[in-house]
Amino acid sequence: MRREFVDAVLEVAALIPAGRVLSYGDVAELLGSGGARQVGRVMSLHGALVAWWRVIRADGTLPNELMGRAVGRYQRERTPLIIREAGHEPKVRMQLARWFPDDDDFDRIEDIRRKMSLPADGMEP
Repeated sequence: MRREFVDAVLEVAALIPAGRVLSYGDVAELLGSGGARQVGRVMSLHGALVAWWRVIRADGTLPNELMGRAVGRYQRERTPLIIREAGHEPKVRMQLARWFPDDDDFDRIEDIRRKMSLPADGMEP
């Protein structure tokens, strides 16, 4: 996986404010590159460098081994949750928790996209 893509995914994840989330597919769409699986792979390998619990599956969950660790963070950040029956982890209420970037955020995301498309030497063509 290209380092530029990894860096771009992590930079977008770092923009997500507390109490908000994006799905893996949302991140890929904002970047105009990759897909949900590629973003999920980046997060599984490098997500510890950012607030990993803010990039989740489109259904509002994370893998079981992560969801239990994420719930406390969601509660501290007041991320909207759906509390399910006993024995099942809560899930994020995507319709309430999904982050919608504002104009300044879109400018930052455009900068991230531009860096991702630069040649390896970082120089403009």
